[in-house]
Amino acid sequence: MEIAHLAAGKAPALDTGDTAWLLAATALVLLMTPGLALFYGGMVRTKSVLNMLMMSFVSIALVTVVWLAAGYSLAFGDDSAGGLIGGLKHAGMAGLGPESLHGSVPTLLFATFQLTFAIITAALVSGAVADRAKFGAWLVFVPVWALLVYVPVAHWVWGPGGWILARLGALDFAGGLPVEITSGASGLALCLVLGPRLGFKKDAMRPHNLPMVMLGAGLLWFGWFGFNAGSALGANGLAAAAFLNTLAAGCTGLLGWLFVEQKRDGHPTTLGAASGAVAGLVAITPSCGTVSLLGALVVGLAAGVVCSYAVSWKFKLNYDDSLDVVGVHLVGGVIGTLLIGLFAVGEMTGGTKGLLYGGGAALLGKQLLAVAVVAVYAFAVTYGIGKAIDKVMGLRASEEQEHTGLDLTVHAETAYDHGVLGHGAPVAHSVPSVTQKVGSQA
Repeated sequence: MEIAHLAAGKAPALDTGDTAWLLAATALVLLMTPGLALFYGGMVRTKSVLNMLMMSFVSIALVTVVWLAAGYSLAFGDDSAGGLIGGLKHAGMAGLGPESLHGSVPTLLFATFQLTFAIITAALVSGAVADRAKFGAWLVFVPVWALLVYVPVAHWVWGPGGWILARLGALDFAGGLPVEITSGASGLALCLVLGPRLGFKKDAMRPHNLPMVMLGAGLLWFGWFGFNAGSALGANGLAAAAFLNTLAAGCTGLLGWLFVEQKRDGHPTTLGAASGAVAGLVAITPSCGTVSLLGALVVGLAAGVVCSYAVSWKFKLNYDDSLDVVGVHLVGGVIGTLLIGLFAVGEMTGGTKGLLYGGGAALLGKQLLAVAVVAVYAFAVTYGIGKAIDKVMGLRASEEQEHTGLDLTVHAETAYDHGVLGHGAPVAHSVPSVTQKVGSQA
């Protein structure tokens, strides 16, 4: 994430243009989480739609509280442990009044912008455990995970003195490491703790509402402009380049995925179009501020093609990543982060070049090391958190809840009257008292 540099000898000054753009970008990124809720909600079966939506929406509240209490200070406070974590000087947002500046924008705005990244990263993990995680356990998991996994990685990559930024010198403009790889590796760990859904590899588990999926993907794409271009932290040429690169990579990701579907299956699908666009956007996230337009087109295309194959690995390796968080976010994040080592251009990075532009293999090695450490750390800590929660309170819903559907059994609601789209038990006859309660709220 680009940090504004001040000219020597000049005091920080508020720039209203930069501030206005970052306000808009922050709202765009926050919109991505409801967009993700629709994207994921359309991909599950009718009996757990509301539960999927709730897992994203409740993440907004949980992560916000944790971020304001300690998360921001630990991630972006002055380093206190050799590049591993920040301090608690700004716990509870202490010392960050309206006049405090981060470069040319208010520090409170920068903190809020960063908060929206933390929110959607936590929400992304939910896609790996759809249909079978206890909602109560999710309420415990999210704040613990945010503090132990997301916050340290954010400090490594973007925080003052973070080891990936300051010592290793790997590049990540808008979140390939803290957001995409962290969520993907964490999703893999959590779905291994939970085990597969009932009927995995036996029953058809098709998306129940593809128009909802497409709407969610469209909102994600819209918000992604704030995610990537907003990471320039200013209304400037770098933001414009990141904006265009984001659009280009989303397009080639979509086309690449459809090409594979047509060649492999004989049918280009709406789900493939939505997934391909997201894969391209995932991959360009770390590289949007480091590669040229040509590089962005290649990054998006590579992600669309590779991720379209990667989503099927779960059937061969027997891990039930319900909504392909691993196949899209982990794999796409790795692709985008590594390709910086090939396609980085000095005009975007301030001098650092990738292998294909005469920079040698050093940057590629740095990117590879950063990817490996972040993926292993996120997987290991998330696996430990998941196991601990499972032992204390149980992480998985009961077999009866999973069979009937989490919407009715956990939230006492249904997304569709009488289950007319038909997955799971008939609502009107199976639990009449709950149905009457839900009907009275309409």
